[in-house]
Amino acid sequence: MIKSLQKPAILLLSDGTLFEGEAFGYTGTALGEVVFNTGMTGYQEVITDPSYMGQLVTFTYPELGNTGVNSHDKEASNPFLKGVIARRVAFHPSSWRSEKPLDKWLCENKVVGICGVDTRALVRHIRESGAMNGVISSEERSAKQLYEELKKFPLMEGLNLASKVTTKNSYLWNDSCSVDFDKRQGKKINNPYKVVAIDFGIKKSILERLVAHGCEITVLPANSDLDDVLTLKPEGVFLSNGPGDPSAVTEGISLARKLIDQNDLPLFGICLGHQILGLAMGGRTYKLPYGHRGLNHPCGTTGRVEITSQNHGFALDPESLSDDIASITHLNLNDRTVAAIAFRERPIFGVQYHPEASPGPHDADHHFARFVALMAERR
Repeated sequence: MIKSLQKPAILLLSDGTLFEGEAFGYTGTALGEVVFNTGMTGYQEVITDPSYMGQLVTFTYPELGNTGVNSHDKEASNPFLKGVIARRVAFHPSSWRSEKPLDKWLCENKVVGICGVDTRALVRHIRESGAMNGVISSEERSAKQLYEELKKFPLMEGLNLASKVTTKNSYLWNDSCSVDFDKRQGKKINNPYKVVAIDFGIKKSILERLVAHGCEITVLPANSDLDDVLTLKPEGVFLSNGPGDPSAVTEGISLARKLIDQNDLPLFGICLGHQILGLAMGGRTYKLPYGHRGLNHPCGTTGRVEITSQNHGFALDPESLSDDIASITHLNLNDRTVAAIAFRERPIFGVQYHPEASPGPHDADHHFARFVALMAERR
């Protein structure tokens, strides 16, 4: 059942394009970068993914809220995006797992939403003009007032948003103390690999997959230094996903450079962590026109192709990567952007996509086993 809303809302883009719709979620005004996600499922995981910090996310699948929300499918304790843009919203979910409607949950977490928008037209506009800032408002404010506020809002380039979503204190991931059986792999984990994860905006499902592959994880803040890491005597270090401009995460890049100098220490980076590895080796990143956000991106080079889950607005510049230091192992087969790198003769690699894929394809899950295998070789 779709509830008919009377309260109006507007979406205004920085180029002056205006979309009218109806409000849902929290009543208010939200500014951020307008992007789109092409996944048919997983709206709760998207909304709670710290990598969406500072963004207004357009869901291309026309029905949102059908399965409600629940306490298990969160990637973090609370939403990080600034606003939700949808075609239609279900206010009465139909799922045995649902604990409350999406609308009520967004309201409780002060996330502004707009529905009734022609999302196909919006996505076409973004694909043609590029991702841009926008504002959603369900308050009584004129488009002129909102536009003046929007002109002062910072662009994504140059923003270190990882510092806003990272943990403030180190912690041992709780599940690592109790989970000792990997249901997917079907084997006992008697002596877990000690891994330090640097939190630039880490997802719960990544931590769960590391545990499932035999890791005990201590999570450290994004501004941790080399001594913080080495004091824990890790067998491997994981660099997490996260939001914002990777080149602005200067402390993370500096730490990665120092970790690379620890000759035999395995390093694994996902998404932002992958980009930080590339920057630490002297590479550059650049802003994509409208980014990759969805569950169906093919990646590979020759031979095996992986269907992957992706969420990023920046990419490594292949021309800036030294072939003497690392190789490009995977490309996004849609636009030939860098999808994975591996250091030559060093136990270090990064993937631009999300092998934990919650939700999404499991084609790339083997990268966790690859990380564990690198640590096993050094025991």
